[in-house]
Amino acid sequence: MSDQPPPRSPREGGPRRPSGHRARAGGSARPVPRTRPAGSTPPAGPTPTRPLPRTPGPSPDEPVPAHGARPDAHRRGTSPDPGRSPYGAVQGIDDGGPPSGGPPRTRSSRRRSRTPRPLRLGATLVVLALVIVLAWGTGLTVWSNSRIDHVPALSGAEDTPGTTYLIAGSDRRDGEAVDEDGTTGARADTMMLLHKAPGGNSYLVSLPRDTLVEIPGYGGYKLNAAYSFGGAPLLVETVEEFTGLTVDHYVEIGFDGVSDVVDSVGHVNLCIDQDVDDEKSGLVMAEGCHDVGGEQALAFVRARYFDPTADLGRQQRQQQFVGALMERATSPSVMLNPVAQVRLAGAGSGALTTSEDTGILDVGRMALTARGAMNAGSTPTIPIEDPQYRTEHSGVAILTDDEDIAAFFAAVGDGSAETSAK
Repeated sequence: MSDQPPPRSPREGGPRRPSGHRARAGGSARPVPRTRPAGSTPPAGPTPTRPLPRTPGPSPDEPVPAHGARPDAHRRGTSPDPGRSPYGAVQGIDDGGPPSGGPPRTRSSRRRSRTPRPLRLGATLVVLALVIVLAWGTGLTVWSNSRIDHVPALSGAEDTPGTTYLIAGSDRRDGEAVDEDGTTGARADTMMLLHKAPGGNSYLVSLPRDTLVEIPGYGGYKLNAAYSFGGAPLLVETVEEFTGLTVDHYVEIGFDGVSDVVDSVGHVNLCIDQDVDDEKSGLVMAEGCHDVGGEQALAFVRARYFDPTADLGRQQRQQQFVGALMERATSPSVMLNPVAQVRLAGAGSGALTTSEDTGILDVGRMALTARGAMNAGSTPTIPIEDPQYRTEHSGVAILTDDEDIAAFFAAVGDGSAETSAK
């Protein structure tokens, strides 16, 4: 009997594998590196290396990458470079981090670091500032609108091209007779028509209070009598018949409100060509230009008896006052000062009476339009036939010619009227 072990059958795994090999799953084997004794000389020939995983090459339809480029770097699960993981990070090396080590940066952390922190902070502050400004403006607008009195002033007449504002300065004298016409109570001493034509030109036209007009239902009277007879609605209707322009917005400013508005912005700069000490209006000014407060500004727009041109001279001073107030109200010292904004909004809205659909934003647009007209010299004067016309029951009035007036306001309406700047 032999001492040799019986041969193994294939079912039992076949012949014994040489030592130095380890079995793999599936029956394949790979060499196991042996440890070389210290001090021994490596065998001649190339050093065996562990084979790298094979990566699929490019398909025939894909372009060949340029020299130095990493093919298939965009594919998840490929490893174009030795030692790089299938997700693009080099194993054992901090991708983009300090060479001293540490966890590799993730893709999301690299994305977040693209925007510098100071820029992100600056953008946040800008957005926050815009929110505060919008909230402030909205709150100021709502508060101002709540303080405005509204009246059903508009007539509902057929609309005419452009935008037309009727600006009236009212004065209330309960129980006191007003001038020669015998009217009592409230009256409108100041009336101006502001029109923005479709072509862009704007005009500010003063309507002298003593202009002889036809008041619907009353006949021939001075223009200011329309307000005394029927308030804002009758005044609007009378002006529309006189000018041929439909009023879109009615804005009434109480004379006491004029004083408050001027004081809210500090002062306005007004000029006069002579020394004045008028007892009836209270205007006391030396010749030249002066910064005046609310009381003197009110006297400036009301005074007429010291001036030999009477109502016509006052008309020019009223236009000057409107321009000076708009200039001051839109100056940086007021527009950039929140405290001044609140004072102006409070004084202005509290002094205003407007037509039903006219809010503080419409008043703001009116102010900008008036300032533009003043700066452009677009303040034409209505044609007058006789400034000292004697009436039967209204005393001395300003007489106009119907045809001249119709042609004048037609030119204002379409933007072709001549101005002092042309």
